[in-house]
Amino acid sequence: MTMPLDLDYPFTGRWLVQNSPANRVPSHGTPLFGLSHAIDFIPVDDAGRSAPYTLTSFLRPEPAAAFPGFGRPLTAPVDGVVVGVHGTEPDHRSHRGLPSVGYAVTQRRRLAAGWWGLSGNHVLIETRGADGRTAVVVLCHLQQGSPVVRPGQSVHQGEAIGRCGNSGNSTEPHVHVHAVDGRDVSRASVVPISFRGGLPRNGEIVDAG
Repeated sequence: MTMPLDLDYPFTGRWLVQNSPANRVPSHGTPLFGLSHAIDFIPVDDAGRSAPYTLTSFLRPEPAAAFPGFGRPLTAPVDGVVVGVHGTEPDHRSHRGLPSVGYAVTQRRRLAAGWWGLSGNHVLIETRGADGRTAVVVLCHLQQGSPVVRPGQSVHQGEAIGRCGNSGNSTEPHVHVHAVDGRDVSRASVVPISFRGGLPRNGEIVDAG
C-alpha cells in the first residue's frame, strides 16, 4: 500500500461525508476499480441538510434538480493533467425512499456495464504524490454536460472542472472521489487518499470554505 495521496476538497461550502474509508475498508464494499478507499460527499445547506424529506420522498423518485446541491461547482483537488472526461450520461431521478423496481433494473444494467456504468459522468486527473509516484484522481457522478476540461489539459488545484450531478450509480446528487495507480480504472489498484492531511468520517459535515 502506498502512502496516502493528499488532496484538497474538490468543492467549497458544506458537504456531508458518506462511505468513508475512515470508518471501514473497503469503504464501498469492494476492492474492484480501486473502490476500497473511495469516499462520497453530499452537498448540504447551512443547516446540514440535503433536500428535505416529504411523503413523496419515501414513495417515488424525486427530480435531481430539487436537491440544493445539484449543479454545485466542483474543482480540481490537485495539480495535474486531465486524462479522462465523460459528460454525456443523463442525470436520473433521485431514490431515497422505498426500494424502486425501476431503479433496481437500471442498477443491474450499471453493474453489468462495469466501471463505466457505475461512474456516470466523470473527470480523471493524473498527478504525482509526495512520494513521487503517479496517481489518477477519479471524480464521479458529475452533472450531464458540465465538465469544462478536456483530456491533455493541465489543471491547477481549485480550478473548475464541472458540477455536482446524479449520473451513474447515484441515488442522490453527490460527488464520489477515489484514486488509483493507472489510467485504466477498470484494471488499476487503489491509492489511499487524505484531505488536507486527514480523513473525515461518516456523518461529518465538511466545511471547505
